[in-house]
Amino acid sequence: MSLAHNPYLTDFGEPASSEASPLSSIMPSPSSSSLPSPVSTFSDLPPESPRDPHSLPVFSDRTLTHPAKPILYLPPLLSSLPHQYPVHTPSVSTGVTPKTTETRLPDIDPASLSLHKALHHFVPVTEKYAGASYAEAFNWHELDLPEDEEREWYCVAFRSIRKPGSETGPLYEADKLAHEEAIRNGGLIMYWYGIPDPKTGLNLATCVWQSRAHAVAANSRPHHIRAMRLAATSYDTYELERWTLRKSAGSRHLEVLPYDGGAVGW
Repeated sequence: MSLAHNPYLTDFGEPASSEASPLSSIMPSPSSSSLPSPVSTFSDLPPESPRDPHSLPVFSDRTLTHPAKPILYLPPLLSSLPHQYPVHTPSVSTGVTPKTTETRLPDIDPASLSLHKALHHFVPVTEKYAGASYAEAFNWHELDLPEDEEREWYCVAFRSIRKPGSETGPLYEADKLAHEEAIRNGGLIMYWYGIPDPKTGLNLATCVWQSRAHAVAANSRPHHIRAMRLAATSYDTYELERWTLRKSAGSRHLEVLPYDGGAVGW
């Protein structure tokens, strides 16, 4: 494999050598040093929250395999909406508090706005999500959207195992800047990453784009390119998956389908 791949930055019909760096690289391997989450640049949680749920745990050989409290996954990172849109407050709590970014999307279409609101409730449905089918790893079937809307979105899933001892600091910073860059240039609705499986080290990260065209455009951005270069030696293994998220008129729910080529979204 030539280069590692960042699920929120790139596409996907490109040769492997042009694939990007991974935001999942910020998740520490058992032997790598832990750093603060990129949400150090994100808005704070409500005052009643005792801690930022995105703060990455500090792993040692023991705490990774025998944690005091199980840490199964982190909440979704939702790209902040353009200034003209009010902050969405879910009417029903799922116990998951998503984070939003300081950087805002330049625009969003009505159906994608509905998806953005629904993704406040996005969670894995199994603690074995890293190895589960993408369509079955999350609560896609529980997300509720307006019945009359119809649209498709482009999803990327990245399964990886970090290389023990791989350098984290510069790659972490590059990934953080690339994430902000992707939001600022438009299209990135949500980014989510899990916790490495304590037995296998396998991790899963995913992102949802308004369109495949947005994801392709991210390939040429300068912070993306820097992150891509830094990621070349960060992974033992990685696998990229591409999916289409479909909302059909007459249904309130989503379908998750393998990407089969062509344009997705507008």
